[in-house]
Amino acid sequence: MELMKEKFAKLLLGEDMSGGGKGVSSALALSNAITNLAASAFGEQKRLEPMPADRKAKWRREIDWLLSVTDHVVEFVPSKQISKDGTCMEVMVTKQRNDLQMNVPALRKLDAMLLDCLDSFKDQNEFSYVSKDDESQEGRNDDKWWIPTPKVPTNGLSDVTRKWLQFQKDSVNQVLKAAMAINAQILLEMEIPESYIDSLPKNGRASLGDTIYRSITDEYFDPDYFLTTMDLTSEHKILDLKNKLEASVIIWRRKMTSKDGKSAWGSAVSVEKREIFEDRAETILLILKQRFPGIPQSSLDISKIQYNEDVGQAVLESYSRIIESRAHTVMSRIEDVLQVDATAQNPSCAEMKKSPLRDSLRVSPSGSFPNAREEVEKLNAAENPTSMTLLDFMGWTVEQGDNDTKKDVKEDIDVDAKKPPSVVTNKKLSYLDNLVGARSPTARH
Repeated sequence: MELMKEKFAKLLLGEDMSGGGKGVSSALALSNAITNLAASAFGEQKRLEPMPADRKAKWRREIDWLLSVTDHVVEFVPSKQISKDGTCMEVMVTKQRNDLQMNVPALRKLDAMLLDCLDSFKDQNEFSYVSKDDESQEGRNDDKWWIPTPKVPTNGLSDVTRKWLQFQKDSVNQVLKAAMAINAQILLEMEIPESYIDSLPKNGRASLGDTIYRSITDEYFDPDYFLTTMDLTSEHKILDLKNKLEASVIIWRRKMTSKDGKSAWGSAVSVEKREIFEDRAETILLILKQRFPGIPQSSLDISKIQYNEDVGQAVLESYSRIIESRAHTVMSRIEDVLQVDATAQNPSCAEMKKSPLRDSLRVSPSGSFPNAREEVEKLNAAENPTSMTLLDFMGWTVEQGDNDTKKDVKEDIDVDAKKPPSVVTNKKLSYLDNLVGARSPTARH
């Protein structure tokens, strides 16, 4: 009780413990509280192992406290009531706001699925992690040098364990796609702050630079070829490109909606051409979003979250963001094991550059971003469990013991049947109408 009082006191004070009224808005305070809770409870997922019981209990307890705020975010809806004399009257009653009613339970389910996935690694014993003190083993030689290196048997993992790991990866991929879709939808609904608009240059060329501007406005345009000409070797460079493209899209949109051709946002370029330029920039942003889901927040995202005053949106955005971040990390750790296994089977694979999420998050055939409602409905309709222990996957049970294990383990497990189908939405939404920039202010990983 004392801990809960302290938590909500900080929220009410807007993180200004002096009580001087200089704190942040309730929405931002709640968003920061959820982000900080996740950081303290999960830290950085370095290994595929169950979450410690005490930290799991803390997470479940305190996230329930913070989510309880959404129970009191309501809207008025018409309802019919019949009085004692039989008269039917229409009155307004309150109910939880529709976006919260749909998304909070869905996010809780995604959260539980990730915890269950990590719990399923409790009984596996085919792979381990190299100790920092073990000088006989080589460490990682990539930019995540502090992450422990997985260690598998000399000949690699067994077929059953390999297929089970792939199943877990596909399950987490479902969680990642759903969380990304929800987060993108919430950011879409947030207003673009005036301070961000005021900081923009007055034309797209100034935002993009001459080289990128010429590529996007050229008569022939291929987004995949365009990306091959860009330097995407670091998160900073990817983020810089994303910031430029987002700014140019907003500039072009404001120019198209400007009624006064002589105003600061007016333009001599035709509306038709500007729509084409905008569509091309949106296509590149969509590809970047799905190809590099782990990049930090863009300037537009940070600005939206910082100035957002809707408490419901703040909760949904921060909760979906941390689930997305955790799912991305778990997928990366699974990919680490699969990569080491592939190298053990075929040493020539060691030279191949690992790209764990590019194959899992291809741009859909329609060229649109996953729809939040569709992704949630797919998870709810799934008949197969989203997380299985290795024993479950092999068809064993603890009670059976070693003597009663099944002799014939089915080898050809149809993993592809468990993969989520390609996400195809009914209509193509523009980037700002379905904003796919999705991260919270910076420190997310």
